[in-house]
Amino acid sequence: MAAISDDMRLTFRRQGYLVVPGVLDQRQIAFGRRAVRAVLAKWPPADGHSGPHSVFRRFGEEGHPLLDFYRETGVEALAGQLLRRGLGMQDPEHVQVATTIPPWPHRPGGPHVDGLTPTEPDGRPGTFTVLAGVWLTDHTAPDRGNLWMWPRTHLRFGQYLAERGADALTRIDEMAPGPYPRIELGDPVQALGPAGSVLFAHYLLAHNIGNHTGSSADERRETLYYRLLAEGHRKRWREAVADPLAEFS
Repeated sequence: MAAISDDMRLTFRRQGYLVVPGVLDQRQIAFGRRAVRAVLAKWPPADGHSGPHSVFRRFGEEGHPLLDFYRETGVEALAGQLLRRGLGMQDPEHVQVATTIPPWPHRPGGPHVDGLTPTEPDGRPGTFTVLAGVWLTDHTAPDRGNLWMWPRTHLRFGQYLAERGADALTRIDEMAPGPYPRIELGDPVQALGPAGSVLFAHYLLAHNIGNHTGSSADERRETLYYRLLAEGHRKRWREAVADPLAEFS
């Protein structure tokens, strides 16, 4: 079973993301892809659609096959290894079935941060601890629907919020477009790795949907995204965004 090494933890802290290869075996990849097909059969893209198509499914008290999948593939255990000692990860509350259907030559003009529009029912911004992306298709080549990320922006965004107060996260007009604050971004990178890998990205990391330059005959990109909260995150979300490494080892 895959594990998070000290070097991997350091990479995550410094860069804001980490790709762990070989988490899923071929049987698990096949199961995940069947689950994606089942979801898209109920909520399909429009005829002739190309580009991103996502479906969000919330987990109820009765559970869900893709929640079982998250646990059984070891993603839960891996995510917990990124956290500081004594802190556990809550079960995810939903899954995003994310696909990119080629051809889609669009290149992202800039990044965004999740969970701000709409907010949670009580008005709290929908912050979380880490994004876990389970890759069901190959990402070894760029421009195949890979996620675009701006390394180290989780630290600069955290500094931005420490200086202005965590509630600056709710002032969308100060972070348009995106939404993402006007901080130094640096150059973006595309997440790369084989099918069966898992991407972990810090909540504050600048990111966006990537282009897919394949033809209509090429395979679509398929990823399952789980938005994960460390135990107690909702109560201390202000601390977690103003000190972006507070929840991590």
